This record gives sequence, C-alpha cells and structure tokens, in this order.
Amino acid sequence: MGRPMTRVQSIAALVLLGVGWGSTQPLGKIAASSGHPPLTLILWQTVICVVVLGALTLVRGKGLVLTRRAFGFYLAVAVLGTLVPNAAFYISVHRLPSGIMSILISTVPLMAFPMNLALGSDKFEIKRLIGLLLGLTGVAIIAAPGASLAPGLVAFLPVALIGPLFYALEGTFVGRYGMAGMDPIQAMFGASLVALALCFPLVIVTGSWVSPMPPWGKPEGALLLSSGLHALLYAGYVGLAAKAGAVFASQSSYIVTAAGLCWAMLLLGERFSPLVFVALAVMLVGVTLVRPRTRNA
Repeated sequence: MGRPMTRVQSIAALVLLGVGWGSTQPLGKIAASSGHPPLTLILWQTVICVVVLGALTLVRGKGLVLTRRAFGFYLAVAVLGTLVPNAAFYISVHRLPSGIMSILISTVPLMAFPMNLALGSDKFEIKRLIGLLLGLTGVAIIAAPGASLAPGLVAFLPVALIGPLFYALEGTFVGRYGMAGMDPIQAMFGASLVALALCFPLVIVTGSWVSPMPPWGKPEGALLLSSGLHALLYAGYVGLAAKAGAVFASQSSYIVTAAGLCWAMLLLGERFSPLVFVALAVMLVGVTLVRPRTRNA
C-alpha cells in the first residue's frame, strides 16, 4: 500500500482527478466534430486504452486473468461500460453542448439507486427518494423552453441519458458480483480488450473503418488526449480509493461536473443561461441525498 497520503495530498489528488476527467467531455465533443462514425471513435479510443492499461499491467507485473468468471466480467463491463454508453455519448455530444453532457453524467448515482433498491442491495429512505426527485427535476429544467437547448435538440436528451443509465447498470453489476478476484487495472485492461474484440468486427461490417495513419487534425488529437487521460486518471482514481477510501474518491464526481462546465466554456466558448446553473445546483443536491451511506459505499 505504501505510505498513507496526507489530507492535503488527498485533496490535491481529488481536485486533479476531477479537473482532468472534466476535460474529457469537451475533448470528446472536439473528437466527434471530425464527422467520423461513433464506432470508429470508440474503436480507436479503446485501442488507446488497451495500450495505456496494458503498459500499466506490464509494469505492475500482474497478468491478464483468463478464468470463466473473469471473462464474464470483461464482457459485461465492455458492453455496459464502453460500447453502448460511448456510442450514445458520441451521438449526443455531436449535437448537445459539452457542458450539458457534463451535468447529465452526474445522474449516474440517481439511476443506480432504484436499481439497487429493486435488487434488495440498498435500503429505501425518504431523503434519498427526495434526492432522486430533485435529480429528475434538474433534467426537466434543462429540457425546459429557454434553458439552453433549441427545441430540436431536446430530443437528444434521452440519448445523452443512455450513457449514465448504462454506467449505473455497470456499477450495479460490479457491486453485486465483484471483479472476479482481479484488481481494477487488471479488470479494466481485460474489459478493454474484449470491447476492442467486439468493436472491430462491427466497424468492418458497418463500413465505419477510418485509417489511424497521419495526417491528424485537431479532432484526432483530442481523441488521443481524452482516451489517454481517461486511462491514466482511472489508474489515479484507483490509487486514491485504495489510500484515501472509496467514499472520499467518489467525491471527484462533483468536481468532474463543475470542471466539465468550466472546460466547455474555456475550450469551446460555450455559455449557459442561469437556468442551467439552477439545474446543476438542484441535481448536485439530489446526488448528495441519494449517495449511499459511508458503510455501504
């Protein structure tokens, strides 16, 4: 485990994680501006993740686990955590503001709560029901006329919410069945390999192949940067969770949402109406109420 982190170091790591992850939303929008099909973007994003996580696995000296249970984990996470949510992300971020996407990603715990409640792995509490309703209210505010979206773009909100829905399904699956005895880096390396194996034939069959060879433009650079950041930040998140606790590390999601809005304004020049910030405040209060108690988290 190494030396424990000081409080200052833990907070600094939390802020860096949140700010870094927040940047991947506008970078993803820049990548989508290439006009490449979503499957193409997912393919090369997955290749980059495989390379980064594979290098980390090699350095750590822990090989890929090839048991039947591990393969079941890889397949579930590849579908629930990579292929479907990333496809929904690239389809919707091409049309919706990046800042709105950053706000919507905070709905993951809101969606996970009723799932865990239905499975009996969580307990009903009035305050958490209120939190869920506040989260839904925040989404409704974003969709309201005059908030920030043109009427034609509101139809893409349900598409944008597919990603958080599947991330919630992924988290529920992992929480219920575990990681088949693997550590997170091993687990995500295997899941990335399976996602790559599933995505490649889909790219070929649908005629979505785009060569990764130069010349590269701004969208390709954004895809490379966001994919590398995601893999490295995930490793950092795992390290922080191991040293400071999963509950502390999970608070990075608040910073991700706020940082995503700031990055969207800085990198893309996006501006939002006051109603969007009201929606953000309402949703974050909802997320705070819905989050599991310390002993369950």
